Amino acid sequence: MAEAARYTEEIVDDGASWYAVRLFTLRLEDVRTFFREQGLECFIPEKYIDIEGHNGRPRQVLRPVVRNLIFVKQLADEKLFRKIIQTANYKISVLRKSKDSQEYALIPHGQMYEFRLMCNPEITMRKFLSSEEARMKAGDEVYVRFGPLKGLSGRLVRSSKKYYLLKEVPGLSVMLKVSRWCCVPVEKKR
Repeated sequence: MAEAARYTEEIVDDGASWYAVRLFTLRLEDVRTFFREQGLECFIPEKYIDIEGHNGRPRQVLRPVVRNLIFVKQLADEKLFRKIIQTANYKISVLRKSKDSQEYALIPHGQMYEFRLMCNPEITMRKFLSSEEARMKAGDEVYVRFGPLKGLSGRLVRSSKKYYLLKEVPGLSVMLKVSRWCCVPVEKKR
């Protein structure tokens, strides 16, 4: 429980938007280190995976959910960010608004803040989806009014006879198990 509290304390909503950067290399940690050396804040969704330890007992380690996606906080100067991307020694590309557009797709700070909270590795009833799978899910926009997820918003969807709160960002989506009785439609948020 202390780790979960520490995780949520690290996540700060400072009003800055985020970029989704697609990697064409398997060296995710090296790319994260590169961005940190440039003074950029990064976020990689992670989950616990059981692996066999040296003594035969299982142990849990944090591993990235997807190996080709990293989120980078927006700088005040987009030209500087473009220069950093161009000087990188790794094959990377920033997700764009559309295929023929040169503008980078920005994830609003509120949406990214909730997404980061929902990606807490301590939460067990969680599923990750691609953007295409998330678009195919039918659901209504809701606001969680009660319970441990109070204050979050997203779409209420069903999967395997259970209800989940779905949060989408470019490149990845996360679903958290939620009781539908804790949710109210966004119109009735007050």
